[in-house]
Amino acid sequence: MGQQSGVAKASDEGTETTGQAAGPLYLQVARTLRDEIVNGIYPIGTQLPTEEELRARFSVSRFTVREALRRLREDGLVASRQGAGTVVVPGPSETEVFHATSINDLLAWANDTRFEIESIKMIPVDNKLAARIGIPAGEEWLMVRGMRLRDDNDVPMCWIEYYINRNFASVGRLLPRNKGPIFPLIEDLFGVTISEVEHVVSATLVSPALAAKLDVEKKSAALEILRSYRMTDGGIAQVTLNIHPASRYKHSMTMRRVKA
Repeated sequence: MGQQSGVAKASDEGTETTGQAAGPLYLQVARTLRDEIVNGIYPIGTQLPTEEELRARFSVSRFTVREALRRLREDGLVASRQGAGTVVVPGPSETEVFHATSINDLLAWANDTRFEIESIKMIPVDNKLAARIGIPAGEEWLMVRGMRLRDDNDVPMCWIEYYINRNFASVGRLLPRNKGPIFPLIEDLFGVTISEVEHVVSATLVSPALAAKLDVEKKSAALEILRSYRMTDGGIAQVTLNIHPASRYKHSMTMRRVKA
């Protein structure tokens, strides 16, 4: 198909790296093929090129090709079938389908996952952050950052940044023991009610800093989910910024006709 391989020259062990490529050769090959599957170059039900064709395309050893295909099978992207080669199958096993029509759906989604905290600290909100997430500049908010993962899988679902209103910052002391969402803790501790969540989805690219954390290529496609949690008085209690690799997240929305 004339695709560019984007990987380094082969070594018999499949571990050599050169230039901007990172990691073992088999991972470089696997990531390139993964991107092509996600982007529809190899649709569901179609065959990947043969091992010999992949060896020629990427200039790698048979061992490297087989390890790359093994990684794709582990990710749930392909299946090897006798007499049919390697076939693209529906959706990777770690893909998260998010379908929410209420705040209760947010609770259900988060309760089935775990949050691994990387840092908790108070930060001053500068103009750049204020413009990005819609909170007042010049104030101090609690920032909590880390990864959200499924209970049964160590592949990161997404990177999350929580920004919590200073008035509720003391909730931070409970977070190391908290598995699920944060806003119910705010409601319980402070007697407030989250009555509205604004949910904004944007396309973005994974930064070099996050690529290694999420185990994806630098500047690969991602979805940025910005949620603002508003109380009954209109004030913002919490903002979350989620970065989901595009291959691991689907957003589903059901719309119904309303009679005029």
